[in-house]
Amino acid sequence: MTMRLKQCPKCGHLRQSGDTSPPEQCPACGIYFAKWLARDSFVPPALRKEETEPDAEAANWRDCILERILHVPQNVSGAQIWGRAAILLFLLVWGVRLGMMNYRNGEMGQSFMHNILLPIHEAGHILFIPFGELMTILGGSLFQLLFPLIIGGALLWQNRDAFGGAVGAWWASVSLMDLAPYIYDAREPQLILLGGHTGDDGPHDWIYLLGEFGKVQRSQAYGAWAHHLGFALMLLSLAAAAWALWHWHKRA
Repeated sequence: MTMRLKQCPKCGHLRQSGDTSPPEQCPACGIYFAKWLARDSFVPPALRKEETEPDAEAANWRDCILERILHVPQNVSGAQIWGRAAILLFLLVWGVRLGMMNYRNGEMGQSFMHNILLPIHEAGHILFIPFGELMTILGGSLFQLLFPLIIGGALLWQNRDAFGGAVGAWWASVSLMDLAPYIYDAREPQLILLGGHTGDDGPHDWIYLLGEFGKVQRSQAYGAWAHHLGFALMLLSLAAAAWALWHWHKRA
């Protein structure tokens, strides 16, 4: 039995009255309709586009991210590897020291890392002003976490530097530990804030934020959770940096 179609299922060509090809064959791409439609994998073109393109796009993203994580420069020197190993050791010692500080009394507020994070925190308040009062107050803590993640993400995506990306994650995890005393302090304010007052006497981000949801009494539990989560993420990021460095070493 001859299969006759006015429109080709492969290329979409509409048969014209002057076409001289056999009725069972597409005059444009040459396929035989019966063979094309008999394939087990046949899907109409409109459906095939909807179903396969997202899968292909997702696969491309996965491959792109994996390529950046596994990327090793062409010429890796011993100095580069040992230099990064020294950075890794330094971050491990510094991170553990920060993690051992007492988050209940704000000891981390006296650290050099806090001096780095404080202007980033204050810049976050300014950046989020257009989004209303709640986001303005939250913006300081949020930007303190997002900024190092943006730096690390840029290093991974633009430079294909998995080690640099892991260092950015380390910075973000330490930033979370830096926020822990501030969160913990909301229930019984003791910390001396930037304006020289405690939360009882002036603005306190986390008294306001937790108060919006009626959770001020839970602040100490949230502060402890933030500290321990930050410490765990810090160790995980260092493990990722060590893995990236070891991958460089093997490929070199």
